[in-house]
Amino acid sequence: MRLNIWPMMVLALLLVGCSGTPKMAPEVPAVAAPIDPVQSDVLFRAFSLIGTPYRYGGSSPDTGFDCSGLIHYVYREAAGMSLPRTTSGLNALQSQAPANALRPGDLVLFAMGGRRVDHAGIYVGEGRFLHAPSTGGRVRVDELQASHWQRTFKGARRVLD
Repeated sequence: MRLNIWPMMVLALLLVGCSGTPKMAPEVPAVAAPIDPVQSDVLFRAFSLIGTPYRYGGSSPDTGFDCSGLIHYVYREAAGMSLPRTTSGLNALQSQAPANALRPGDLVLFAMGGRRVDHAGIYVGEGRFLHAPSTGGRVRVDELQASHWQRTFKGARRVLD
């Protein structure tokens, strides 16, 4: 009996072609850097708030959050830190973090409407950040590599050492 090998070769080539990773996926280090207990508490508290409604001027899970209210609440509750309550105050923090070496717990800053920083989030690792997006939205995690966030990114601040 003679087998026709061509259909199996075509199938194998298709499967190999489909097994590659997408080019836009952020690289994840083979070994993750250890997270200290304060970083862990901050991330745990932040993730527990996913789904909380956005509210301009909001600063509690009961009323909802705006972006800086979310950050202020998370760091106060999880790390006992009192960070500025506004995005301009967060932007004025002196401890800049290199954009190519972000650590979980770093603050990421954006200028959504021009040059002035007017949005912020908490970097959670693996190229993602947690934030309270805008009216009608809810606290969520987004990819920092998305074109919108890359276009509006203005820097990062390291508040945990």
